[in-house]
Amino acid sequence: MDSGTHLVMGVALGGLALADPVVANNTMGFAAVMAGTIIGSQAPDVDTVLKLRNNAVYIRHHRGITHSIPAVILWPIAITGILSLIFQDANILHLWLWTFLAVFLHVFVDIFNAYGTQALRPFSKKWVALGVINTFDPIIFGIHCIGILLWAFGFNPVSTFLIMYLIIIGYYILRFILQGAVKKAVHHAIQDEDYVIVAPTMRFFNWRVAARSKTHYYVGRAYGRTINIYDKFEIHPLPKTPLVDKALKDSNLSAFLSFSPLYRWEISELENDLTEVRLIDLRYRSNDHYPFVAVAHLDKELNIVNSYTGWIFSEDKLQQKLQIGASD
Repeated sequence: MDSGTHLVMGVALGGLALADPVVANNTMGFAAVMAGTIIGSQAPDVDTVLKLRNNAVYIRHHRGITHSIPAVILWPIAITGILSLIFQDANILHLWLWTFLAVFLHVFVDIFNAYGTQALRPFSKKWVALGVINTFDPIIFGIHCIGILLWAFGFNPVSTFLIMYLIIIGYYILRFILQGAVKKAVHHAIQDEDYVIVAPTMRFFNWRVAARSKTHYYVGRAYGRTINIYDKFEIHPLPKTPLVDKALKDSNLSAFLSFSPLYRWEISELENDLTEVRLIDLRYRSNDHYPFVAVAHLDKELNIVNSYTGWIFSEDKLQQKLQIGASD
């Protein structure tokens, strides 16, 4: 989920903590728990700072080790240790418990996005992505905001947030039902598909669709059970040549491959004696454009002259990024 949603989730969980008598009967303890749930709801996304290095590092590691099983255990311990020095009257065990719930809930809800997490590390580096909730879901965010406002206007936070979470659980179940219906509709529309990605959007009934059969890739949108296929690409395996082998070893292209399960490729000769290898993720079609790409330019000696991976919405912007990479 996005940072704003994680924030309101942290506040709501802090309000729900008033169901705990140890927290409710200690003003300092409640302040510590509220700080713990808010910080804990944000802590796993500290790896966002990897963007400061480059997109390749960010793509390869975001929602990786910071969302792993060891991290879910260590984040609450670290946060509780720091907060216990500030709020010395707080009950450490209860502070740790509610902080742990905030960290766990952050990682748990991220699993339901299309991006997913490596939540099973160190046992598996597989990305767990159920793809039923958009990274920003206005309904989930809105329900949390309503609950917080009701609390501010004097409603009991425990009963308010309990009802809120029951509604949200029902919403998640409904999203799974809708996703299942879309997958069945994709099967009826394509029939010979062997791999399907159905990803949510901010619009309740709209879903992104990307599928693969033995011979073609299909890209489209679903509205309810109506499937519209916009693009169909014949599948051609990447050629096994020294140029391609060298390009795929580039950090930007290898990061792309570690993240993208469904992509096509293009190889083209450029005017300045360079060859371009481009990988295009098929999951994010927007306005007739595929914005998530990885590109490498190689010279005649198969040296990587420049490369880039990330979300780009115009060819001019991509060329600017490649020039910046070359100058670095």
